Amino acid sequence: MGHMSGQGSQGPQPLPGIRHIIAVGSGKGGVGKTTVAVNLAIALSRLGNRVGLLDADVYGPNVPLMMGSRDQPRVLEGNQIGPLEAHGVKLISVGSISPGDKPMVMRGPMLHQIIRQFLQQVEWGELDYLIVDLPPGTGDVVISLVQTVPLTGAVIVSTPSDVALQDGRKAIEMFRQVNVDVLGIVENMSFFTCPHCHHEIDIFSKGGVERTAREYQIAFLGSVALDPEIRYGGDRGLPVSLAGELSERAAPFYKIAGQLAERAQEHASKETNILEIR
Repeated sequence: MGHMSGQGSQGPQPLPGIRHIIAVGSGKGGVGKTTVAVNLAIALSRLGNRVGLLDADVYGPNVPLMMGSRDQPRVLEGNQIGPLEAHGVKLISVGSISPGDKPMVMRGPMLHQIIRQFLQQVEWGELDYLIVDLPPGTGDVVISLVQTVPLTGAVIVSTPSDVALQDGRKAIEMFRQVNVDVLGIVENMSFFTCPHCHHEIDIFSKGGVERTAREYQIAFLGSVALDPEIRYGGDRGLPVSLAGELSERAAPFYKIAGQLAERAQEHASKETNILEIR
């Protein structure tokens, strides 16, 4: 399959050794997108995959905190960057490079540079999945990502509240505009179980995300309860997924990981067919 003339290095270039690159995005902040990305990465890894996690949320890079990683990445020969590793997942974050509470103030071109570096200059090695935690909203980072590498697809995280769903729909539209398959949508903070009477309380009106998924004909990957322990695990750098798929709290993330893996495989075989038809 020869390259079309004139395409050169402008188009997105696959990263050698990485099978699937999956972006995790949300229309708005505060829906637990990073919590889902981190627990998903750990669950995929525990299910026997080689997993990398790229924290591309330049405005609030929380991955190092949630993964309990305080190290600085090593600079290797030829200006390559050695990723950090935590809980069996390789990771890199803007937060590891500008540690502490200093906010990252960045303009478009600088952002693009960082995203490109994190993709191309990090020694990821062989990975089955590279999960990319995006900043909330629909912006520059997604464009940079799409211009740099071919994505397998995106996962959208939303809470069932109307406001979050409205923004979730914007995220779906944005990925469609840049021709990225939305592999599925996750309902986070779906319901709260009262620790005393064990009743489920729908704080944000559960089920809205599933309806949105149906409306847009997108897979509903599953829902995660609003549970203080999930947040607490992230705050301590010990995400709940570490408890394994038999743990009641971790199980939803393993279910989502399994569904996502299936969708990613489907996407990959679809791509191969298209290439063969050509």
